[in-house]
Amino acid sequence: MSQQSYKNHIRWYPPHHFVFYPLMLGLIFFSSYKAFSDEAMRTLWVIITILFVCITWLAFMLRQHYALTLQNRLVLAELRYRYLATTGKRLEPLEENLTEGQLFALRFAPDDELEALTQRAIAENLTPDAIKRSIQNWRADLRRV
Repeated sequence: MSQQSYKNHIRWYPPHHFVFYPLMLGLIFFSSYKAFSDEAMRTLWVIITILFVCITWLAFMLRQHYALTLQNRLVLAELRYRYLATTGKRLEPLEENLTEGQLFALRFAPDDELEALTQRAIAENLTPDAIKRSIQNWRADLRRV
């Protein structure tokens, strides 16, 4: 496996990203086309289009929601532990000054950069993307959803 960095940290799930979603988008476009071109069956094609849109939306929301909610809890617990282990201080008092996005971006910082980058994120109100770009030695997160 190649080394993870800012440029390649996005994770793809091929069955969903490259099979299911393209197929569903194709079906949505096809049924939309038929709804506009087939006047005799317009109502049926509109209903089919709405059904395809609802199935696609529901699949996306369910797949993401449960996994990401659990992942966010785990990432935050790990980040709190790492911060305590490396600095001897608790992260919780600093969390009120950071957004969830900033906290989750900090997970990619290695132990020796974590405290300074956390302080900088608070002082400069860095965006999650700016935090990720500031990391000198990327710490891979290969087990996320």
